[in-house]
Amino acid sequence: MTLKIIFSILILGTILMAQTNFKDREEIPAEYKWDLNAIYSNWEEWENGLKEMEAKMETITSFKGKLKEDVKNLIAVKKLDDEIGILSYKVYRYPQLTLDTDTRNQDAASKLQQVQIVFAKFGTATSWISPEILEIPWETMEKWLNNNPELNPYRFGIEDLYRQQKHVLDEDKEKLLSYFSQFRGTPSDIYTSISTTDVKFPEVVLSGDDTVKATNGNYSRILATNRVQEDRKKIFEAHYGTYTDYKNTYASIYDAVCKRDWSSARARNYASSVESYLEGNNIPLEVYTNLVSMVKANTEPLKKYNRLRQKALGLEKYYSYDGSISLVDSDKNYKYDDATKLVLASVKPLGNDYTSKLETALAGGWLDVYENPGKRSGAYSAGVYGVHPYMLLNYNETIDAVFTLGHELGHTMHTLLSQENQPFSTASYTIFVAEVASTFNERLLLDYFLQKTDDPKERIALIQQAIRGITGTFYFQTLLADFELQVHSMVEEGKPITANVLDGLMSDLYDVYYGDSQEKDEFLKSVWARIPHIYRSPFYVYQYATCFVSSAKIYTDMMKATGSEKDKIVENYLNLLKSGGNNYPMEQLKLAGVDLTKHETMNAVIDEFGKLVDKLEIELNRLN
Repeated sequence: MTLKIIFSILILGTILMAQTNFKDREEIPAEYKWDLNAIYSNWEEWENGLKEMEAKMETITSFKGKLKEDVKNLIAVKKLDDEIGILSYKVYRYPQLTLDTDTRNQDAASKLQQVQIVFAKFGTATSWISPEILEIPWETMEKWLNNNPELNPYRFGIEDLYRQQKHVLDEDKEKLLSYFSQFRGTPSDIYTSISTTDVKFPEVVLSGDDTVKATNGNYSRILATNRVQEDRKKIFEAHYGTYTDYKNTYASIYDAVCKRDWSSARARNYASSVESYLEGNNIPLEVYTNLVSMVKANTEPLKKYNRLRQKALGLEKYYSYDGSISLVDSDKNYKYDDATKLVLASVKPLGNDYTSKLETALAGGWLDVYENPGKRSGAYSAGVYGVHPYMLLNYNETIDAVFTLGHELGHTMHTLLSQENQPFSTASYTIFVAEVASTFNERLLLDYFLQKTDDPKERIALIQQAIRGITGTFYFQTLLADFELQVHSMVEEGKPITANVLDGLMSDLYDVYYGDSQEKDEFLKSVWARIPHIYRSPFYVYQYATCFVSSAKIYTDMMKATGSEKDKIVENYLNLLKSGGNNYPMEQLKLAGVDLTKHETMNAVIDEFGKLVDKLEIELNRLN
């Protein structure tokens, strides 16, 4: 029995942080900040919600030993679990969202820990439920499912439980493991503390005598907009130096993550850590390994792109910190209100209902737009069942920030449509399909941009944006997936994990993926210390790549189709977003026209990337 909390869906790699004139959060207008009153009006209401949840938790434990007696007891437990899950969204998100707007808020941090402790106790107190359900013979359970409509919302979950029966332990073992559940998030919490709350970024002096602090926001902004290579180098070394100064600590944290995963995998009879993460969604291991091997074997377009950039930028040597700057002088700023209009216009192909819901999301209270001191970096969309999704941004007026807005709104719409069309028990979609909606929105936005301009400079900038989507979402995330698989495999083989070992693995991967198309950099090999996903959500990032492939397939099919055929593709896509977690993700994607077991599905993105690089080369030659 697990609480139905959907944790933050994050963007990695293309996120830029805000550079605003707001010194304090209080100066930001209300329409650009979260309104958490939709969850609770104050901490007293939150406390009452927590108490109500705890009372329901106590009630559910009273059914222990009674599930086999009567199907009515099973129905009661399932309904209680839903009620607890709905409350869990609210009691968890309220302090979590409060803390994310100011990670220095110790009161919110304390309350969040309080919730996590309650969840851990609940896990221990209900560890008997899955083993007890599995004591019911499948023949009996099948009759109950067929003869009791009240179990319809739970059919998929129950059938899946029986599918994974060999990984569910007996009651005593489940209870023993539950005692350690509250420690599963400890490595991630430590990582957040050292990399966000306690981090001290140095200041650097740029060529115009401007002094800037090497924060996440300033680092990304300068790499994307400052055309002086030496300035980019300074901010890069200052920013990465902050991580490399503590890379031994980061290595210890990551070692703990991997050992935790391997211990859990062995306890539940999995052959490897990666399989323990894939099995829950019934994902074949071959999908992961084929992705890694196929991308690794097709890196020539990536290398060609770097060489093309070096030539276009007129650089004697090309470094990783030269990868974000535009190839042309079109560093146009996009005010946030203008960006929302662009995104709204771009999604019109998805129909009036989708557009109307997106307008509601943008109206105010759902998005926290600008950076402020202490605010968590990055961007995400977080669901609160029965309320609405909340989106965190750190908007900075670059074209990347516009695409980030479109990306996260894709997540928000996915959550909204899932929760509107599914019962609570199947409303939570899997991570495996989570990035389909977001990257699909990015493709719509790119098309809309390109249709609006004939300016060769702006078109080059947009083609570059499309290419960066592939380099950042498909290639780089697969590189990280390769890294994760190798490190976890080393832990499973009993090999030591140190900062030097991790540096060596990352350096080797950069050699394979980028070769001599960019210079080696002493700091870059420690990029693993800066990637929050590998600490917070192991074996997550490969799904950026598979989701990118999936959205590319659906998008390409939609663009090729006309009339009723096109309408059907759009309908199938929206049905995917509405389906939540009512089936295995591979099956959901197949209904939307995507089969990830076929090599040609992944090859399509690699071919598209090669064509885009060739097109960019032609446009640059025309410009010159």
